[in-house]
Amino acid sequence: MSYDAPPPPPQSPYGSGYPQPPARSSNKPVWALVCGILGILCCGLLGIPAIILGRQAAAEGQPGGMAKAGEILGYVAVALFVLGIILFAAGVISVGSSDNN
Repeated sequence: MSYDAPPPPPQSPYGSGYPQPPARSSNKPVWALVCGILGILCCGLLGIPAIILGRQAAAEGQPGGMAKAGEILGYVAVALFVLGIILFAAGVISVGSSDNN
């Protein structure tokens, strides 16, 4: 006894019935958000890739707000980094040994 392949489903005049979700073409919004968060928490220089990836994802038309959130967090991280450099140069904050002479 042999089994043949099942027949294809009948075609509906209204389409397939369920809309297909849009295919994600890249992970740039996710990486923009990750770089933005790490830029604020660890190193302000990670804000630069967050800005770049956020803008690229927005230009590609990626859905969702992760790209925009990553871009905004990138701007905040870079601004805090620059503010830290200015305060360090002005002598308001110091990094180094704690000599009490």
